[in-house]
Order: sequence, then structure tokens, then C-alpha cells
Amino acid sequence: MQTLRMAVNWAGLLSIGVFYMIVLGTGIWASRKSKREEKKCTGNRSEVAMVGGRNLNIWVSIFTMTATWVGGGYILGCAEVVYDPTKGLVWATGPIAFIMNLIIGALFLVKPIRSKNYVTLMDPFQNKYGNSVAAVIFIPALLADILWIACVLGALGGTLSVVMNVSSRLAVGVSAAVAILYTLMGGLYSVAYTDVIQLMFMFLGLWFCVPFILTSPSSANITVAAVTKLYQEPWIGKLELEDTGRWIDDILLMAIGGICYQAFYQRVLSTATDKQAKITCYAGAVLCPILGMPSLIIGAVAASTNWNQTTYGSPSPYEQGKSGMILPIALQHLCPFYVSLIGMGALAASVMSSVDSALLSAASQLGRNIFKNIIYKQASEKNIIVVVKVSIFLCGLMGAGLAMMAKSVHLFWIVSADVMYSMMAPQVICIFYLSQRVNHYGACCGFVLALLLRALVGEPLIGLPDVLPLPWDKIQEDGHRYRFFPFRTVIMLIATGTILLVSGFAVWLSEKGLLRRISDAETDTDIHYMAPVGTDVEEKDRLNKEQSHLSSRGSNEEEDKC
Repeated sequence: MQTLRMAVNWAGLLSIGVFYMIVLGTGIWASRKSKREEKKCTGNRSEVAMVGGRNLNIWVSIFTMTATWVGGGYILGCAEVVYDPTKGLVWATGPIAFIMNLIIGALFLVKPIRSKNYVTLMDPFQNKYGNSVAAVIFIPALLADILWIACVLGALGGTLSVVMNVSSRLAVGVSAAVAILYTLMGGLYSVAYTDVIQLMFMFLGLWFCVPFILTSPSSANITVAAVTKLYQEPWIGKLELEDTGRWIDDILLMAIGGICYQAFYQRVLSTATDKQAKITCYAGAVLCPILGMPSLIIGAVAASTNWNQTTYGSPSPYEQGKSGMILPIALQHLCPFYVSLIGMGALAASVMSSVDSALLSAASQLGRNIFKNIIYKQASEKNIIVVVKVSIFLCGLMGAGLAMMAKSVHLFWIVSADVMYSMMAPQVICIFYLSQRVNHYGACCGFVLALLLRALVGEPLIGLPDVLPLPWDKIQEDGHRYRFFPFRTVIMLIATGTILLVSGFAVWLSEKGLLRRISDAETDTDIHYMAPVGTDVEEKDRLNKEQSHLSSRGSNEEEDKC
């Protein structure tokens, strides 16, 4: 029996290895395409790496937008929530939230971010507030991207360790190395074209597994188990009146928090027109729930299964604390062997598609907004591209390191999402739609207050004490507060109000002469750091023009002397 298990594990590892080679090969091909585009592109070379030269094919844009959002956390999380007897389908808010997120992005954010040819989400902040304030606001965005990388890599490492009996650290290391390598090679082109392959693997692989899961002899009819207690509580779940606030908070956390990620804007900016960018968002809003449905079905089947009748045995995965790995466990024990291999390839694809996006997202902002605009303002295009590549490597290294050390993948997801929703969402809303009414004083106060309130509310997963009491709190047996109040949304609204109020008060003080004159970066005389970097040809033309101008001026002076 042990020999057979080892053979099964080696076959599984071989299938994952083949998938990784396909992805890496696609990334290498895309990197060559990226170099060809650099020669044709009339804009900056760094923009080819960051936003694909703003001419990415519409179909590729749709695939990469969808693949970025449908990552390992989404695929594993949907199945986990449905299977968990304390939650159920009603708490699987991911598909609803992602639909809202992409529609909001299309309706309200495509035009503002594209109107001034921005390259990253940090550009409008530097344009409005200057470098110092923008650098502070960038910290939570960078932290969220690194935690996102750690989350999805940790999910894959845990999955492979459960299903194939390999070290989770080995799985994390190999996956990170592959993602880093092809992202380094071709920037957005490599990320986008590998996303096409990965999305196809996800769609075909997961839906291929569904019929086999549904016909498993160990599982009861899922329609019966949805409303009847068989082996555990009904998987459809229930939503009590007191839970409404928390349920809404969870949806808005992903729906509004998602518009704060650079990965979203990178895809919006990579298309040629506003219309194409909006089509990309709307198509992603349709595809995200379709790709989430297999996970929901697998979670429902797992909740309807008598695990004692499977090769897994008893106690059940939930009783062993392995609800987070229910999707790969179900693939392994409820499907034929060859089917489970295809499902594992689909799962690996979902993880890789999110890692590369987060890597490029963080590196683009580090290269352009921190290195070029703050550290070394005279940086050439080559300098920027080198910094972007070094940043990709370092961010991948940090994310993989966190994934190897942490015990809870869910912890990373919570912290990343909270940071973006509580601290970044108010800033993004104000910079795009209330720009004339805010200034750097308000932005700083709103940022600090959001950070302080979120810290006082606490987070048991990271050992942060819950100091601040809220309405409807329920004290648990371990002494921690269970929060029914939608505190994340309230913190976001308070921070937004604070930005507006403090900005208005600062303007009043300035008019009274009690505060130095408020001057935004965009109205300042020293704004050369926001100027785009010219191409090598443009730089030579500029120098030639300057030399010819100096020569002609010198000859004119000689004539005057004569």
C-alpha cells in the first residue's frame, strides 16, 4: 500500500512539473514578444514591462484580468466556506464581491486612471500630494501585495503537502521560482500570456472534475444535503439577522478593497482604449463566478460525504482542522486518480496566476514611484527596468519566505484585505473623485486614523488585542470579542470623512494665515520628477536640439560683436 502511495505521489509531482514547464515555456515566448514590442513602441521602454505598451490584445486582457482575480485564495476559499458547517454557501461572498468589484471599476475608475496616461496607482498620489506623502501611502499597498504573494504560495504549499506528501517549503520554493523567472523575462507580456494558459487550465481542469465528484459513491445527493442534516449541518448555511452587518462587511471588503490593488489598474491601463478597458472589466465580472462554481460544487459534495467510507477515513477533514484544504482532499479521495491530477494542475494554475500579478504590481510601483520619482530622478529607462526586475526578485523572495514560515494562510488574506480596505480605499476614492477638496494634511490624518482604529479593533489571528468595544460584540469563551458590527466599512467611511474635514480645515487655516500656503504638487513649480522618461531616441533628439540651439545662439552673438 505504501509503495502504491509513493507511485501515486511521484505521478502527481510529474504532472505538476509538466504544467510548470508549459507555463515557463509560454513565459519565455512572451518575453520575446515583449522585446519585439519594445522596438515598435514609441513610448517608454519601462511602460512595455509595466502596462504592455498600452496595446495589449483585448482577449488577452480579459484573460489576464480574470486570472488575476481568480487565484488560489478564491478557488480554495469558495470550497472551504461551503464545506465549513459553521458557514455554508450563504457566506461564500467571493463571487458576488468580485462581480461588484469589476463593475465598480469599469463604471467609476477606468476613465480617471486613463485620462492622464498614468502608469501606476501611485502616480495620481504623487501628482497631488508630492513624494513624501505618496511614499507613506505606498507602504500599505506594498505590504498588501507581499502578503497576497505569501497567501497564494502558502495555499499551494499546503495543498501539495496534504495531497502528495511533499514538503510545503519545497512546493512554495519551486512555485515562486517559476513565477519569478517568467515575470522577470517579459514583464506584463509574460504575465498576461501565461495567464491565458493558466485560465484555460483552471476552467477545463476544474469543470472536468465536477461530474466525477458529483457521482462519487461515498457522497449523498447534494440537493438533499443542502437543507437536511446528514453527515454535518446543511451546506447551504444560514444568515441570522445579527450576522447581516458582518456579511455586508465581508462583501464590501473585497468589492471596494479590490479597487485599491495596482494589479487591477495595470490591466486597465494596458488596453488601447477606454472602451476596451471597460469590456475587460465586464467580461471578468461574468467569468469570475463561472470559474468559482466548480469550487462551490466541490465544497457542497464534500459536505455531503461520509468520509469514513472513503480512503480518507475518519475523523473528517473538518474535525482534523483541514477545511482549508478540502478542495484538494476531495479531488484526491472522491475522484479517479487521473482526474485528481488534472484538478491539481488547475489548482496550481490558479495560484500561479495571482502570484505573477502581485509580483509585477509591487515591482512596477517600486521602480517608477519610489526609485525614479524619489530616489534617483535622473534614472534612465535601463535603470528603471533593472530596478523593476530586482524588485520582482526581492518581493517574490519575501512572499515565499513568509509562506514558508507562517502556519495560517488565512492570516495573510485577512491582513492584506483589511489594509487595503481600511487605509487605501478612502485615499483612492478621494484622489479620483474628491481631488479638488482634499490635500496632503487630510490624506495624512485619514491614513493615521484608519491605522489607529484598525489596530484598536484588534485581530486575534495575529495576536492583536481587541481593545476597542463595538456595538453588538459577543464575548467568546477564550475572552475575545466576536464582532457583528461592520467595523471595516465604518473605519473606511470615518477615514474618508476625516480626509475631507481636515483638508477643509487646513484650507481655512491657510486663508487666515495660520498655516503655510497649501500647494499641491501639481501646481508646484518643481514637478520635473513627474515627467515621463523619454526613450533613448527621444533623449538623443533632445540633446541634438539643445546643441544646435546653443551653436546658433553662439554664432548670433559673434555676429552682434562684429
